[in-house]
Amino acid sequence: MATQLLFIGTTELMLIAGIALLLFGGKKLPEMMRGMGRGISEFKKGAKEASEPFEDVKEELKEAKKDIDEVIKE
Repeated sequence: MATQLLFIGTTELMLIAGIALLLFGGKKLPEMMRGMGRGISEFKKGAKEASEPFEDVKEELKEAKKDIDEVIKE
């Protein structure tokens, strides 16, 4: 699914993995991937935390719209 979002096919992904293996070696590559995974995880966590206040505002706006619609109907 992630490869579809990035428009990277299986062949391209295998090519990138092969080049990374050649450049960094088998011993260093797992450590680098772990670090990258942790970084992505932290980024997702931060993005989620940053979007939470907007969800609260979104709910408040929905409630306000509902109240306005009820007043208009009366």
